[in-house]
Amino acid sequence: MKITTGKYKGRLIKMPAGIRPTQDKVRKALFDILGDIEGLNFLELFAGSASVGLEALSRGVSGLVVIESNPGCRLVIKKNIEDLQVKNCDLYPLEADRAIEMLERAKKIFDIIFLDPPYYKEMAKKTLQTLGAYDILAPNGFVIVQHFKKDSLPENAGSLTRFRQAAYGDTVLSFYRKTA
Repeated sequence: MKITTGKYKGRLIKMPAGIRPTQDKVRKALFDILGDIEGLNFLELFAGSASVGLEALSRGVSGLVVIESNPGCRLVIKKNIEDLQVKNCDLYPLEADRAIEMLERAKKIFDIIFLDPPYYKEMAKKTLQTLGAYDILAPNGFVIVQHFKKDSLPENAGSLTRFRQAAYGDTVLSFYRKTA
């Protein structure tokens, strides 16, 4: 897999065994929808290879926090970070819900939160509800959930409201923001 645009365009990203990576077309579509993200803070939950977060860094985000609980995936993420010589990236070996709690205690705020949990396990809905209960999203920020088209997500989750969905084959991106 390669980074599609920006500072690291064309650079290879290693993939851990046994994960379902975000396809190039879905990553491209995601960042086309987001537009200019330069200077924003980005959080990737269930990172896998961190391909989405590394793409965000390539496109100019000022900081990246990557959350991955799987030790094998973390080794690959560390290798990807080293290969790209990334400096403004923090990797935490935590489950998503514990990471969200830790980030709130540390008073971290993110402009963009992306999550791509394993399909078919209700983890997208559970994590979205956790995000809606904690205050780590900037007032004008977005939460983007990548999920299987047959996994239904709620219209509202705590302080979050869905405002957009985009489908790419069996993959759906659901966009949430804070309720006004």
